Amino acid sequence: MANQCPECGADWSEATCEENFHQFGYWELADMENLGIVHHLMVLGYHLQHPSKYSQDGLIHALGLLVNFVEHGKSPQEVRQEIRGEVALGTRKFKITARPDSQGSYAQPVTWTMRANDVVAGGTQHYVENVRAWAQSIYDDLKVTGNL
Repeated sequence: MANQCPECGADWSEATCEENFHQFGYWELADMENLGIVHHLMVLGYHLQHPSKYSQDGLIHALGLLVNFVEHGKSPQEVRQEIRGEVALGTRKFKITARPDSQGSYAQPVTWTMRANDVVAGGTQHYVENVRAWAQSIYDDLKVTGNL
């Protein structure tokens, strides 16, 4: 196993970013009522720190979601209501996931101040607050680098 994530720079000595992502899913499924309330931020955070999983248009859309959730404090329900027409499968004019001809990337390099492994290190007892802090740190890091 490599020592460091090529996209977010996380230390992989304990687990890869994808393994951490799966850990989050396991925790949320085990306690959806308490931990699932930040699912939208968890998925978004993981993918924004691994932008090559998005198409370039998908990344732009995801950045808009981050702004709605973090800057504007909107709930997933509010955002779904607002964007339902533009992202519905039959009407969406862009691909969300990466394609051979379109992988998301940032214009400026980003040094992340918090990563998935930091959230895992806090365990389930601090999961919700750590996912929220992670989302805020991603927003701040993207802002400071001019990518948002």
